[in-house]
Amino acid sequence: MSACVPTRNDHPSRGSRPPRASGIKRTHSPPPPPRGRRFRVSGANLSASITVFLIAVPMSLGLAVAMDAPLEAGLVSAAIGGIVAGLLGGAPLQVSGPSAGLTVVTAELIQIYGWRTTCAITIGAGLLQILLGSLRAARSALAVSPAIVHGTLAGIGVAIALAQLHIVLGSTPQSSVLDNALALPAQLTHLSPAAPFIGGLTIALLVLWPRLPGRVGLMVSRIPAALAAVAIATAVAAVATPGIARVDLPSWSSHALPELPQGSTAALATAVLTVMLVASLESLLSAVAVDKLAADRAAAPPKDGTTPATPVKRSDLDRELRAQGIANALAGMFGGLPVSGGAVRSSANVRAGATGRSATVLHGFWVLLAAVLLVAALEWIPLAALAALVMVVGIQMVSFAHIRNVHKHREFPVYGATITGVILAGVLKGVAIGIAVAVVIALHRLARTRITVSEQEGRYLVTVRGQLTFLAVPRLSRTLGRLPQGADAIVELDGFFMDHAAYETIQEWRTSQIALGGRIVFTGRSGGRIGEPASAAHSCCRPWTPWRNHHCHDRSEHAIESAASTASSSTASSSTATASTSAPASTAPTTDRRGAHWLLRGLSSFQRTTAPLVREELARLAAEGQRPSQLFITCADSRLVTSMITSSGPGDLFTVRNVGNLVPLPDTEGESSDDSVAAAIEYAVDVLKVESITICGHSGCGAMQALLGGAPDTPRTPLWRWLRHGLPSLDRMKSRHHTWARISGRLPADAVEQLCLTNVVQQLDHLRAHDSVARRLAAGTLQLHGMYFHVGEAQAYLLTEGESSGTGPDEVFARVAPGPEHGTEPNWDPSRGSGPELTAELAPESTPQPCGAPVRTAHAVPGTAVDA
Repeated sequence: MSACVPTRNDHPSRGSRPPRASGIKRTHSPPPPPRGRRFRVSGANLSASITVFLIAVPMSLGLAVAMDAPLEAGLVSAAIGGIVAGLLGGAPLQVSGPSAGLTVVTAELIQIYGWRTTCAITIGAGLLQILLGSLRAARSALAVSPAIVHGTLAGIGVAIALAQLHIVLGSTPQSSVLDNALALPAQLTHLSPAAPFIGGLTIALLVLWPRLPGRVGLMVSRIPAALAAVAIATAVAAVATPGIARVDLPSWSSHALPELPQGSTAALATAVLTVMLVASLESLLSAVAVDKLAADRAAAPPKDGTTPATPVKRSDLDRELRAQGIANALAGMFGGLPVSGGAVRSSANVRAGATGRSATVLHGFWVLLAAVLLVAALEWIPLAALAALVMVVGIQMVSFAHIRNVHKHREFPVYGATITGVILAGVLKGVAIGIAVAVVIALHRLARTRITVSEQEGRYLVTVRGQLTFLAVPRLSRTLGRLPQGADAIVELDGFFMDHAAYETIQEWRTSQIALGGRIVFTGRSGGRIGEPASAAHSCCRPWTPWRNHHCHDRSEHAIESAASTASSSTASSSTATASTSAPASTAPTTDRRGAHWLLRGLSSFQRTTAPLVREELARLAAEGQRPSQLFITCADSRLVTSMITSSGPGDLFTVRNVGNLVPLPDTEGESSDDSVAAAIEYAVDVLKVESITICGHSGCGAMQALLGGAPDTPRTPLWRWLRHGLPSLDRMKSRHHTWARISGRLPADAVEQLCLTNVVQQLDHLRAHDSVARRLAAGTLQLHGMYFHVGEAQAYLLTEGESSGTGPDEVFARVAPGPEHGTEPNWDPSRGSGPELTAELAPESTPQPCGAPVRTAHAVPGTAVDA
């Protein structure tokens, strides 16, 4: 495997910690860039800001037309959204401006309360957003079903498209969606050709502009389609239809500011809540989408030899919500439209190459300058062109990809009910209708349980399809009661939830059947045997599988004392098991892990349950000697169980564990040198003739945290003398000559994870410096692998090969997907690099074991997906 290209680190030194006020969480995000460079304006950001500005101006004017608001209000919101939300927001690449999702809501508010009161409602919504952001409620807002969110946006898009279609046809929109739909036939019979011609031309340009073929298409694709469509339509209108209705920007001296709201308190509170809800959801969803776009751009290989895109840290959604609130409060105060993050502007910003918030802020300044200096030019734009632009945006809000996705997850009724509710009853009532339908469907699915019984050769098969809740208990109890007493039965459970009432019903039936001589086995849909319930007694352990029962040798306190006094496995085996990994903490013995007899209990359990199964295999290995195919170098961390995560058994791995999975360079000399790792490498490579070497790091490594925390100038303790071998990894992470090592699909969570990944890369380089390794690599008889194990996710990642060794694109740790249940190969994508060679050896199904159920003993190298 080629060398991994580690992380480029433009971060400050270990001693330079970000202040609390910076809003940067040290434990959840990479360190911030150096001070003084946070708002550095690069060429890419300047170019992106101009691109977004050219899209934002016609979009802002078009949304103001759609809301029947003062046209200058759209420019005010675009400027405030760009500058204020750009400076203060938690999503650096998101571009904020007039909210397309609030078009219908704002238009209705203007009709009911007037423009100045609508501005006051916008201020109230902004203050509420600030409060929710301060309470860290942003993530909770994303807990709403995606079918409801996308249904809401789609309903708003339908309303926008119908309203703007009237302007494109040369008329004015009605007050509601139904009125707009009913008025269309009459409108089509009284057409004036000017507005439909300009609107149709604008729509055609918006659709065809990005699809122009050949060299001409490549050249003009750099011009945003929105700008090109509006500019060409304006030029054509100036010649062909000089009398068409155009933009009218009044003097700024007559710009309307907010006034104190007048009306029903409940109605005003509902209006504030609606504006806040839609604007917040639109902004947060857009921020999440921008993160995905930025991650995809960073993960994509560079084109034409250009520098790879710099990874951008994930958005701080609470900070973004607070910034949106401040922007809305200021927009309402200065007479602007409600502000939210926009998917159209933000995606254009990412695709234009923006790398930081300076692009967003600059776009706001350009809009502000245009509002002051380009009034005469803007007043040439036909209203039909702006209406056509907004109509296309509304149509794009009805995403067929979202429809397919919700249909695949059987949530289309929720999606359809939300759209219908938004169109017929308004946004807030439509969301409430969608939530109600979602709850009803969830309850229906929870209560829909099918229970069938069949008999095969005197043994009964009870099949349960669906979730087992108290609603299904009467049917379940009636079905189980019909089975003969003491009969053998297999209960196949095909569901992911069982409440307490259903559990007690099954447990009581099982106990009575066993007492009468019956044999009851619980399986999943595939027929694989599943473990006992958490509170059930474990008469024995199934060694190695399932791993969650690795403490099933734990006994009550009385049994512990008996085992200690007799040291007899028979005494231990006669004890009743009361503890399991899922048992409540209050029932666990107080001396479980800290008592003097914990090791004795583990040894006794091994001799009773595991030794009979492995004795023959270990005897063979003792006679033939060890012949492992893998050298596995990993950390000494107690949470890293190598045999478990690699599904390996005796004789498979030659394992070296040390603090930080470090490989000292072979030329390290002096009194503090350590040859133990080098000796193990030489023995494994030259004597054992291993075929591959894997260096495995892991999440939350204490050694990497210690390195980030800073070491004393002169190593005084054995720990620091050892950790000095990790200093090259720290230097490599800080180096400007290396790009960031990454995990496929996401960026490193924080600086500790980044150093853990970089350390694997650096230690592979140290490994290549050993003479024995270098000789075998040159001969092509040895492979090197990098691996990262995320403890909290129980997920392994393997280092993929780059296009060259150390000079090509940065290396990515790719996720190892689960393989087929009885196969030996995981789901590996060869296009993402070569994975490790995988082998598996399954023991015979007839291997005896105390529980009477066969146990598969799997031996595999790191990365295999074979079940143990």
